Amino acid sequence: MTSIWADEAGPADAPLIALIHGSMDRSAGLLRLSRRLDDSLRVLRYDRRGYGRSASTEASADRFDMDAHVADLFTLLAGRRALLVGHSYGGNVALATAARHPEMVAAVAVYETPLSWEPWWPRTTAGASATATDGDPADAAEGFMRRLLGDQLWESLPARTREVRRSEGPAMVAELRDLQSNSPWLAEQINCPLVVSYGSAGAAHHQRGMQLVHDRVPGSTCVVLDGCRHDAPMSNSQLFAAAVIGPAARAAGDPWAAAFSRSAATRS
Repeated sequence: MTSIWADEAGPADAPLIALIHGSMDRSAGLLRLSRRLDDSLRVLRYDRRGYGRSASTEASADRFDMDAHVADLFTLLAGRRALLVGHSYGGNVALATAARHPEMVAAVAVYETPLSWEPWWPRTTAGASATATDGDPADAAEGFMRRLLGDQLWESLPARTREVRRSEGPAMVAELRDLQSNSPWLAEQINCPLVVSYGSAGAAHHQRGMQLVHDRVPGSTCVVLDGCRHDAPMSNSQLFAAAVIGPAARAAGDPWAAAFSRSAATRS
């Protein structure tokens, strides 16, 4: 069964912020963002079940639905209230946690979080294409990565890296199919400060989805990152921290607001 790998950085007594990665990703992609914050905030990063160092040797025995992901995060919070930041699928984990455990969540910030259960959500996305077949989940994972990276870059990766990414197929297929079938949270359940965001160069369905969340959750803030694509939390961590996490920290109030104002994220 899965053992969740997690790491925390920053002062032990600082307010907590949790960074939650997307599908076919892992916490290492958010390390640069963490380093923008961990001089004054306590930053939790973890590999979600089925990915990276939280991969199981018996993936077929594991659950990858939203209940399992929320339970993992709840355990890692260990009774501490936190600001949750979710990229892509990770945004749904953050929002579902806020809906089910509101006492644990000071604020939420999400970036290009998929609303795959919505009837208008396109069935031509990388995620939808990967789950449309009953074939080998490893092949679905490879197809997803080829769609994101391009064939040339995928084939340039070391064989061991490609093997590891293919092995994450069961987690990806299961969690994305669950997301297509079940809404993991409802707008009326989100009662904490919320910042939704997307890139101006992102896909139209992500832009529409984030605008829809903004419209449905009263009092939420919508941030558009000029020129950014889906990978903005990794590729432009300075902008993402300042423009997305900053408003969420200020909306959460102290101690998050005060700690963020002292962080490296506020300095160019």
